[in-house]
Amino acid sequence: MREHIAVVDLGYGDAGKGTVVDALCASNKIKAVLRFNGGAQAGHNVVTEDGRHHTFAQFGSGTLRGVPTHLTRFCVVDPLALAAEARALGNPYHLLTVDGDALLATPWHRAANRRRELARGTHRHGSCGMGIGETMAYALRVPDAPRIADTLRPATLRRRLAGVRDALGDCEYPLDDVVDAFTAFARTVRVVDSTHTDRLLAEGPCVFEGAQGVLLDEWYGWHPHTTWSTTTFDNVAALCPSFRRIGVVRTYTTRHGAGPFVTEAPDLDLPEPHNGRDAWQGTFRIGHFDAVAHRYAVEVAGGVDGLGVTHLDAPERCPGLRVCRSYRIDGELWDRIAPGPPRDLVHQERITNRLLRARPGDLHRPEDWSAEISDLLGAPVILESRGPRSVDKTFTAVPVVA
Repeated sequence: MREHIAVVDLGYGDAGKGTVVDALCASNKIKAVLRFNGGAQAGHNVVTEDGRHHTFAQFGSGTLRGVPTHLTRFCVVDPLALAAEARALGNPYHLLTVDGDALLATPWHRAANRRRELARGTHRHGSCGMGIGETMAYALRVPDAPRIADTLRPATLRRRLAGVRDALGDCEYPLDDVVDAFTAFARTVRVVDSTHTDRLLAEGPCVFEGAQGVLLDEWYGWHPHTTWSTTTFDNVAALCPSFRRIGVVRTYTTRHGAGPFVTEAPDLDLPEPHNGRDAWQGTFRIGHFDAVAHRYAVEVAGGVDGLGVTHLDAPERCPGLRVCRSYRIDGELWDRIAPGPPRDLVHQERITNRLLRARPGDLHRPEDWSAEISDLLGAPVILESRGPRSVDKTFTAVPVVA
């Protein structure tokens, strides 16, 4: 049995996708970890058994296990940020391949992103400030937006980078320096074509690692407080005909920065060692488990085959933690958020406006958190986690056969 697995976050991010991917790689003979969305804005924390810690951004979360990473065509690749991450990991470039069709994020994209977010003043969208959205938006406007394959063609690369600089405004990075850095990237990293994904999938079980969460999806999240990225399983389905779908949730809900958060409860005593206030994302917010929003995430993601439930130690440390099973909005009781028409951002913004007025309607303390979450989300729990390391996790069902 050589079954591929896709791991997505059913919340606003930070549910523990990285630590779940690490556990899968520790327990199974995984051919590769394939990143299928996002880019340098990801922050997936992994802690090994001996205490080594790394926050993964573009490298896959199986890297510390020696599992190769492939950045698919759906990723936005930032060579400068990737080089910094590689240094922190000991430069494991031999474990990395990049699809030549992936979009190339530049310093000008990042600078434009930060200017735009600062200009919003008190109405920020919650950007990570890494230029991912600007890279995507530019590519929609400009057919010859720079891609990874361009790093192999210096003349084409220079022309396309100059186009980005001229369109988005200069910053402290001279064009010559960026061209030199990106061509050096091409000499260091193995750039491949789209058939490489098919070869990996044919050779053995792979894990698809998502970035951010379904509630931040570009089409299904609470617009405009979303990411320019498809965070559901849709990109995986475009790459792989058959795979198991794992949705990851915490026992409490979290989100960075602005946007609706119905179950927010700042008084909960749940300190976060790897999360805090960020200059771009804003405050790290915590609240009760939001079953309504997570049910919506399962629905718009097309369902899940199993759940990974993390932070199961939190209810023991925080007696005040609850599960929210319904909302009260304008005098009505909601236990379901109905998905709108595909790619209808006007509908999504209407949901946002209603959720900003919503309050928890039913707060409940489960006796068995895994069983309760399984029942509420309509899927079996296949992994339980009570800590950051793989040894802190228990597989209640075998996801793949080694």
